[in-house]
Amino acid sequence: GGGKDKKAIITLKCEPLFGQHLREEYKDIVAGYYMNKQHWNSVYLDGEVPDDILKQMIDMSYELVLNSLSKKMQKDIIG
Repeated sequence: GGGKDKKAIITLKCEPLFGQHLREEYKDIVAGYYMNKQHWNSVYLDGEVPDDILKQMIDMSYELVLNSLSKKMQKDIIG
């Protein structure tokens, strides 16, 4: 995706308090574009967010989204 300034971004789901903390800590993490601002965060990929933080956000997002699906859909995805 791309933000309003056309920079490359990824939008990820986070626990609300963790997401708020990250937005306060890193200027390149902002409230999710076109998403629920409490749960979703957009990360500028050419910014200064450390790779380990981005990986942690990706892992959390995957788990949160997967767990929100029905058990059947979860089984279809993970086998």
